[in-house]
Amino acid sequence: MELGDVPAWLALALSAAAIAISVKAQRDGRRSADASERSAKAAEETLADQRRQEADRRAAEEAAAVPRALLRVTHVSRDLFRLHNDGTGAAHNVTFVEEDLPAVFRLKGTGDVSLQAGEAVDFLMAGAWGKPIPPQLFAKWEGQVEPLPIQVPPRGNA
Repeated sequence: MELGDVPAWLALALSAAAIAISVKAQRDGRRSADASERSAKAAEETLADQRRQEADRRAAEEAAAVPRALLRVTHVSRDLFRLHNDGTGAAHNVTFVEEDLPAVFRLKGTGDVSLQAGEAVDFLMAGAWGKPIPPQLFAKWEGQVEPLPIQVPPRGNA
């Protein structure tokens, strides 16, 4: 081998090493780019989740801040009961599900029953054979689409 061939062989070896290093660097760069894309996508999803949670939280707070009626029944005496609104909002046009009512059921007064927060209204309720006083009544009012159960206390506990 001549002396002139040694630098050529050395240059060939160095260029082969440089190619190997650049191929490895390219793979590492591709992996790094893929990882950064995954990280950016995960960050975007996390941000979207946080925004959704914040919107849900705000909606829940707004819903909780809306005044709501909370109806309750108490037994006054004999067949006399009282419907209370213990909520923070009014219950307008209160109605009861007919098939659950006992034989005698009359709200005092005429027309629609509306209760402001803290108000109460008396009503008569008496059972009969086949239509006893139920353990609960189902009521709905403006803004309350589905009838809600209202516990009826046993008679004698005034």
